[in-house]
Amino acid sequence: MNAPEPKGKFRVVGTRPVRPDGIDKVTGKAIYGPDFVTAGMIQGAILRSPHAHARIRSIDTSKAEALPGVKAVVTSADFPGQSAKIIAAGETSSSLQNIAATCMANGKVLYIGHAVAAVAATTKAIAEAALKLIVVDYEVLPHVIEVEEALAEGAPILHEGMITKGLDPAPDRPSNASMVFTLAGGDVDAALAASAVTVSGHYRTAPVHQGYIEPHACVASWNADGQGQLWISSQGHFDLRNQTASVLHMPSSDLRTYPLEIGGGFGGKTGIYLEPVAMLLSRKAGRPVRLTMSREDVFNASGPAPGIVADITIGASEDGTLTALKLEFWNQAGAFPGSTIHSGVMTALGAYRLPAYFARGWDVVSNFAGTKAYRAPGAPQVAFVVESCLDDIARKLGIDALDLRLKNAARPGDPGPTRVPHGAIGYVECLEAAKAHPHWSAPLGPNQGRGVAGAFWGNYGGQSTAAVALAADGSVQVTTGSPDIGGSRASMAIMAAETLGVPYESVRVTIADTGSIGYSMVTGGSRVTFATGKAVIGAAQKVIATLVERAASLFGVEPGQVEWRDGAAHCLDGERAGESLSISAIAGKAGQFSGPIVAELAVNPLDYLPAFAVHICDTEVDPETGNVSIIRYTTVQDVGTAIHPDYVEGQMQGGAVQGIGWALNEAYVFDGNGRMENPGFLDYRMPVASDLPMIDTVMVEVPNPAHPYGVKGVGEAPIVPPLAAVANAVARATGLPMRQLPLSPDRVWAAIQAAK
Repeated sequence: MNAPEPKGKFRVVGTRPVRPDGIDKVTGKAIYGPDFVTAGMIQGAILRSPHAHARIRSIDTSKAEALPGVKAVVTSADFPGQSAKIIAAGETSSSLQNIAATCMANGKVLYIGHAVAAVAATTKAIAEAALKLIVVDYEVLPHVIEVEEALAEGAPILHEGMITKGLDPAPDRPSNASMVFTLAGGDVDAALAASAVTVSGHYRTAPVHQGYIEPHACVASWNADGQGQLWISSQGHFDLRNQTASVLHMPSSDLRTYPLEIGGGFGGKTGIYLEPVAMLLSRKAGRPVRLTMSREDVFNASGPAPGIVADITIGASEDGTLTALKLEFWNQAGAFPGSTIHSGVMTALGAYRLPAYFARGWDVVSNFAGTKAYRAPGAPQVAFVVESCLDDIARKLGIDALDLRLKNAARPGDPGPTRVPHGAIGYVECLEAAKAHPHWSAPLGPNQGRGVAGAFWGNYGGQSTAAVALAADGSVQVTTGSPDIGGSRASMAIMAAETLGVPYESVRVTIADTGSIGYSMVTGGSRVTFATGKAVIGAAQKVIATLVERAASLFGVEPGQVEWRDGAAHCLDGERAGESLSISAIAGKAGQFSGPIVAELAVNPLDYLPAFAVHICDTEVDPETGNVSIIRYTTVQDVGTAIHPDYVEGQMQGGAVQGIGWALNEAYVFDGNGRMENPGFLDYRMPVASDLPMIDTVMVEVPNPAHPYGVKGVGEAPIVPPLAAVANAVARATGLPMRQLPLSPDRVWAAIQAAK
C-alpha cells in the first residue's frame, strides 16, 4: 500500500488508505444478515395480507400447527399488549402500538404485505407450506393510497381515534392526518402582494424505496432463562434491541444484539419488522429461528420514503432578492404516522434568507407500508419543490440561476430554520465553486438543458460510545457501537491514528455487540464520523494522558514535564531530558503499573453543523419518445474536513445517483386494489452504471470549529438536490415546467405533446 500523503497540518486525516473491511467484502467472506447460521437453527416464514385494508375476523392456525416439521406458530395473540408510549425508533420516534403493529397486524391489516401470522419449521419449504394451511377470515374495507383520497370527506379512517396534532383549535373528529408542523415569520401575504414577481406551482412525487441490495433478515434465540440473542443486519443494533425488548416487555439487558455486516440501509434499516416475531417463534420452538424477507416482501412490507403533494409561492424583487416563501405540503406517510414533516419544513427554510415565510407540513396516512427514513428524510421532496420554484423565478427575471441563489444564500450568522444563527457554513463557497466549474459554462447541444439546485440538510450529533485500548506491542484496538455503512471503520481508525500519532495500519476497529460497549444510537443523520468520531478522539486523548503519566514515572519526572508527539512520550526536563519512549515501550510495561491502557468515552455532542450542496445536471430529451438521458453531472458540497476523501466523494456520487433515480424512474405504482405492481428490481427501475455519466465531485472544505478535525456530516445532503437539478434541466431542455416526478418517458412525452 502506498504511504499516505499528508493533508495540511494532519498526518493521516485527509489520506485515502484501503478500508479495513474491504478484503472480506470483495472476497465474499463478510457475514451479512441472510448468511448467518447458528447451531440448531430452524427456518421461519411469514403470512402476509392480500388486502390493502381489512378487519381480521379470525385466524385458524390448527392445520399449520399439525403439519410435521412445524415447531411454532405466532399471531398477534402471542404479542403482549402495547401502550401508546412513544420511544425512539431509528431517526424518528413512534408509539409502541404502531411499532408492534408494523411487525404483526393486530385486528386490522393496513396494507398488502402486512404480516398476520408466522411459522417456524425444520425447513423453509415446510414453513412456507404451513402458511398455506392458515385460514384467515377478512372483512375487506375500502382503502386509500393518494393523499387527496385519504383527506377526502368520508374517506375510510385507518386509525380510529387519531386526531390531527398541531392545529389550533384542535379538530374534534378523527382523520387520516396525524400531525401538522408549521414554521412562520413575517407577514407572508403582504410580502407576496408587494413582490415585483411571484411564481406558484403544484408539485407531486411518488413514494420511492431505498433500494438496498440486502433484504431484512435476523436470527433470534430466546433462552429458557428468559434471556435472548439477536443477530441482525441493521443501522443500529442498540436501537433495534430497545425496540424489540420494549415490544416484548423484556428488560433491554436481557436481550443481547449482535451486529452483522449491512448490505445497504440508507435509513430503511433503523426500525424493526422481523425481530419480535422471530423471538416469539424461538421461545415457542425452543430453537434459534431465522426470518428473511423476499424482495417482494421488502417492497411491500418495509418502509419507502413518502410521496409528497405540495403548493408553493415564492416572491422576489426585480433584482432577484427573495421577499417571501409560502409552502404547504402533504406527506404520503403510508400506514403509520411519522413521515418526517419537520425536516421537510426545515429544508424549505434552511438555505436562503427569507424576510417572510410560512411553511407547513401535513403527515397523512394511507394504505401502503409505513414510510421510513431515506437519506435526509423528508428533504429531497421539499427541495424539489423549492428549488424548482427558484428556477422559475430566475427564468422569469432573466437572472442566472446560480446568481439568484448566491444573492439569497444563507451565510454564517444568518438565522437558520428555527432562527438559531448559522455557524461556520459554506453554502456561498459551494455556489461560487459551482459557478467557477467548467461544467457551468460548457456549451449545450440541441434538446439539451442544464439545471442546478442547492441543498440544506441539518445533520445531527447524538449519543455514541467508543473505547480505545492498547496491546502490549503498542497496536491499537478501537471499539464502537456504530454499524459501518459508509466506511466508518476507516474514518475511526484515521482519527485514532491522527490523535495518537501512530500509523493507520496499527489501528483495528471493531463494531461491538450490545453487551460489549455502551449505547450508540443508529448510524443515520450523518452523525457517525462526527459524533462517534468525537468519542474515539476523546478516548484516545484519555489514553494519551495515561501514557504520559506512565512515561513520567519511567522518566522520574512529573507528567507536566512530558510531551506526547509523533506517537511517543518526550521528556522535556530532568536528567533524561531529550529522551523518548515509544507507545510500545510504555504499553509493554503495563504490568508495572495499574494494568492495561484502555479508555472509554460516551458523548452526546450538540455542536454539529448543517451541510450544504449544489448540483449541476445536464440532460438530453428525446422529443420523439420523452426519454431523458443524463449527459453530465457535477456535485459540489461543503464537507467540513474530508477525513477519508474517497468515502466523501463516494457519498456525494451515491446520493446523486439515488436522487437521479428518484427524479427519472423510481416510484411505487399501485393498481386499483392497492397492490404494488412493481415489487422487484426488474420493474422498479433504479439507475445502473450504463444509465449514468461519470459524476464529478468538488469538495468544499469549511471546517467545523467544534470538532478536533473539522468534521461535518456528509452522507445525506447529496440526495437532496438531484430531484430539482434533473427537473430543472429537463424544464430548460423542453421549455416546459416539470412538476411531477418521476420524469418517466411517457410523462415527459405527454407534456411535450400537450404543449404542441
